[in-house]
Amino acid sequence: MSDAVEKARAFLREERAFRLGPLLTESSHPKTRRLSQTIQADVAAGIRQLLSVDEDIAAAADRLFAQDGYNRLIDAFLGAMNAGRRIFFTGCGATGRLSILLEAAWRRFWHEMKPLAPEAAQMWPLCISVMAGGDFALIKSVEGFEDFTDFGRHQLREAGVQAGDVVVAITEGGETPFVIGTAWEGLDRGAEVFFVYNNPTTLLAEHVERSRQVIEEPRIVKLDLTTGPMAVMGSTRMQATTAELLVVGAALETAVVRWLQDRRPQLARQVRTPAEYARLYQKLQSDLSAPEAVDTLCRVTQFEEAIYRKHGLVTYVADSLLLDVLTDTTERSPTFMVPPFRKDGDTHSPVSWAFVKDPHRPTEQAWERMLQRPPRGLRWKPETYRQLNAPPRIQANPPRLDNAEIHRFRIGNEPDPSRTEAMDSAMVAVGLCDEVKWAHSAPMRFGKTAAITIGPNQGPIDVDEHFQFACELPASPLRLWEHLAIKLVLNTVSTATMVRLGRVVGNAMVWLSPSNKKLIDRGTRLISQVTGCSYEHACEILHQTIEDVASIAQRGEEAPSPVALAIERVSAEESHP
Repeated sequence: MSDAVEKARAFLREERAFRLGPLLTESSHPKTRRLSQTIQADVAAGIRQLLSVDEDIAAAADRLFAQDGYNRLIDAFLGAMNAGRRIFFTGCGATGRLSILLEAAWRRFWHEMKPLAPEAAQMWPLCISVMAGGDFALIKSVEGFEDFTDFGRHQLREAGVQAGDVVVAITEGGETPFVIGTAWEGLDRGAEVFFVYNNPTTLLAEHVERSRQVIEEPRIVKLDLTTGPMAVMGSTRMQATTAELLVVGAALETAVVRWLQDRRPQLARQVRTPAEYARLYQKLQSDLSAPEAVDTLCRVTQFEEAIYRKHGLVTYVADSLLLDVLTDTTERSPTFMVPPFRKDGDTHSPVSWAFVKDPHRPTEQAWERMLQRPPRGLRWKPETYRQLNAPPRIQANPPRLDNAEIHRFRIGNEPDPSRTEAMDSAMVAVGLCDEVKWAHSAPMRFGKTAAITIGPNQGPIDVDEHFQFACELPASPLRLWEHLAIKLVLNTVSTATMVRLGRVVGNAMVWLSPSNKKLIDRGTRLISQVTGCSYEHACEILHQTIEDVASIAQRGEEAPSPVALAIERVSAEESHP
């Protein structure tokens, strides 16, 4: 028996807890069932399909904000601020990046408040994000981390959680072991714990035992942010994370405004009600679905598609929205299996199709500016992994996740000939109109230049292509509406581009990287659904193709998707029995 077949049978035998097909976030959205066919024939029609799923959030916004847990979350944030206790956001993958974004937004606000309010210096460090794999995973997912409850417990312990703190554990599916581990560790340490998820509570409790245990624990406050299936099946970086950013971000903003009203009323804005947050989101969604905005989304999609079809590269440059842009760009790799960001000094791996840079600062300063603090890499030793009962392969070869490795991702303004010398290379500046007028003077030189801007149009920008999205961006402490607007725009563009490039069939992302148990299950289900073979046979074929693809990657070649390759092989079996 081959090693791949044995691994597949072990997965089938031992990992039934990762059979997540019944969950709503893993199901197919009826609005986008023919997304790939539609967008190949008519880009605008395909983009309207994607946007129509974002409307599910707007339709559910009043219900999301009406939950008792929302007001309890605001009160917990405010209580922690008044007592000088810390607020922890924990997550994995897309929710880990969301946690880092919330922390950075918090820190940026209090940093800007320091000249006006001396208390800001004490508030600035009170928000801490804990992402599976540390800040390294902001760039590239760390294999296996999200699968282990003990890893989540240990990372939160290292972050220093104590009694009286607040822990907000965010998991789109509601079942990620790492995030569940942080919830239990927070509870054990005496923190006030909130559990935020995007599947119906009754469905989770019925099908996932580890989720049921959290749901039935009365000391943990639950926020059910269900809005429905994703636009692309299982791609929770889209609607699920958008709903989380809206609701958790609104709660944090509300607490900040209330704190200022008590301490510095002359600096405080009016508190927005939940109904106002719901209305403002609906207005933003309407602005970005207007005919002019759809036309602009089409043009950006066609711009990027043309570059990638000619094997060109896109380098995004940004300032205040650099973290938002990096999030969307890095998430394309596991979602559509395009090459991930490449470290400095690595001439073996393929160059990433897209990358991000801060045009004003060298790399180490760019990281600190983006995060509003130094990176938090992990420096776990082999004995740590042994104590946490990590799989033997991780114990034998622990990943390097420290700050030195993070800084090898050169997101600063250092020259990078691998990008500027690429055929049809393009620089795309992203931000508010008044932020990107420096685009023409950026120190890096590219064959093409473009700008994606949101908010009021403040005049022409000296680039080859200017893509302007006129949308209302109400002022807010955490710049919530800027973050939501650029997320909706980039999620739509990157998804539409990848669908146009054949990385999605129907609304299933068959080009995905099965780097953890949840994704192995998802890939297996996709193979079974597309080909009609059994789940068991699909699992065996997938594990075989994972090994084959790994050997291709070791040669430094751009690897195909194991899922797409498995579908081809099963289809070939059926053609030649």
